[in-house]
Amino acid sequence: MDLSEMIRKVKAHPAYHDAGMILCHNGVVRATSRDGKPVRELIVKVNRYRLAEIVAEMKKRPGIIEVLAEVREGKLVVGDDVMYIVVAGDFRENVFPALMDAVNMIKAQVTTKTEL
Repeated sequence: MDLSEMIRKVKAHPAYHDAGMILCHNGVVRATSRDGKPVRELIVKVNRYRLAEIVAEMKKRPGIIEVLAEVREGKLVVGDDVMYIVVAGDFRENVFPALMDAVNMIKAQVTTKTEL
């Protein structure tokens, strides 16, 4: 996973000249769970087929030029990067919701996590 490379790919998109912004999400392994319990490591499983479907859905939204997403799979430790999402589009009214929906959908429908 390389966030800089993902941004470079977005900037190479043929319609990039229509972009007004690029938003990025970098999800990391936290030291505590949502309920405050300590976390040593996280085991992540990824449904790559559903990930591709969600990316395709986001790309169809008005004003969205490009969407890229990568999710690490396997055993991760606190501080490790888990997920990168890059969304480029015309206006913030289109790009912010696309990024937020992509993050929420991927977390709910693509990843399975076990905290240890």
